[in-house]
Amino acid sequence: MALARKLKHMNLFNEGKSYLAEAISVTPPKLARKYEEYRGGGMDRAVKIDMGGEPLEMEWTLGGPDRTVIRQHGMTQLAAVALRFAGSYQNDETGGYDTIEITVRGRHEEIDRGEQKTGEGGEMKVKSALVYYREEWNGRIEIEIDVLNMVFIVDGVDLMAEARAAIL
Repeated sequence: MALARKLKHMNLFNEGKSYLAEAISVTPPKLARKYEEYRGGGMDRAVKIDMGGEPLEMEWTLGGPDRTVIRQHGMTQLAAVALRFAGSYQNDETGGYDTIEITVRGRHEEIDRGEQKTGEGGEMKVKSALVYYREEWNGRIEIEIDVLNMVFIVDGVDLMAEARAAIL
């Protein structure tokens, strides 16, 4: 029996600024594809045709207000802000650690400071709309998605290379 890896430590960086001891949670982007049903003549049932990826977004929460995030509000460039999540996942069966890093670029869609009360935490929640995503496990790139440059690499294979070559 193998035990699942569990997140034991993490950090979040915003344009290189460390949020060690400030970041409370990070919800990595959901990797989703858009499928459209298609049933042509002679087909007994419909199949789902891959129509490309769904939009990428990441949500994260800090323990209090942060001026860096406020100053990034309303950025006009799609890839204006670089964020990096670093997670240390341990397998308690072996004691070994895996490092998972997620690097993204985008801009903030929502900055939610919620209710502010004296003597309470006053968390700051941020939702970032993304155009770039890279996930590394122990230094190896597993997935890289660069929406603006038509790059979609999974396990070392660029699934967009042929389509990109056909139109460029």
